[in-house]
Amino acid sequence: MKLFGSRTAAVQPTEPPRADLERARILIEESREIIVVLDESRRVVTASRRARESLDGLVEGSVLSDELLHLGGRTPLEIPYELGGRHETLVYLSAPGDLAAYQELRAGFTAAVSHELRTPLARLLALLESALLPGADQEELIGRARGEVERIGELIDDVLFLSELESGRAVVALGSIRALPVIERVAAEVADRANAAGVELRIECTASFELPLRARMLQVVVENLVLNAIRHAGPDTTCKITCTESPGERRLVVSDDGVGVAEDDLSRLFERFYRADRARSTRGTGLGLAIVKHIVVAAAGTVDASTTPGGGLTITCIFPARL
Repeated sequence: MKLFGSRTAAVQPTEPPRADLERARILIEESREIIVVLDESRRVVTASRRARESLDGLVEGSVLSDELLHLGGRTPLEIPYELGGRHETLVYLSAPGDLAAYQELRAGFTAAVSHELRTPLARLLALLESALLPGADQEELIGRARGEVERIGELIDDVLFLSELESGRAVVALGSIRALPVIERVAAEVADRANAAGVELRIECTASFELPLRARMLQVVVENLVLNAIRHAGPDTTCKITCTESPGERRLVVSDDGVGVAEDDLSRLFERFYRADRARSTRGTGLGLAIVKHIVVAAAGTVDASTTPGGGLTITCIFPARL
């Protein structure tokens, strides 16, 4: 038996398993970042699609020049590693202005979250102060205060969930699932809220209809779209969840025949914290539709808002059909 420290024959470098190689290739190829892999002679081993589109003159097998590396003020981040006895370098290149744009986006998002938290916190403080006044209906005021605390909790949950989506920590799609059981579960969970708001829920979906989403992600999408209708459509209205498919695509449509949205507001409905004038006084975090858009786009789909014929709002999510 060989002991540690004894002289042994040199171990030849071995290739990683074929599945790992293929997975690594796909991860690099499909990355949204500018990524280049270099060997120990600084020759290009492989690169992401975005790198090939962004760097004119990038050729596999050729040396990556410093001029190309820093072209246009790009900032390279190099990560050396060893693979099967070979020394390689993973190079990330940020596009000019990426950092400034990110910092601006982060600052704007932080300011928006702070603003959205101030409103329920101010109402909560006012309710608690009112509860201390002589003759105050403390049970009613504390009940309303509890509602404000719940709203703050929902906002924090939505912010954290959106952060998970944007950082890639939350996986959106893993194959396809049957949509109807998820839709029916959501409808059952929100039934009491729909009845209280005077909104009738209808489902038009076949048992075999599938969507390329994880069950949790589909539930989030359907729940946010249905709750949006419950909050804003108005009493004596109908909210329909419809599933249709055609060659190459599958559609999840949530429509209502309620008060609708002004034409100027349609294009902004999926912005974080954006609320149309009619929606400003209603309960909600202002992140539901932004979350819907992020999930749908991450699953290679598109989402669009339009006016329902005869009045109301229709939101259409289109996904590629996966064979």
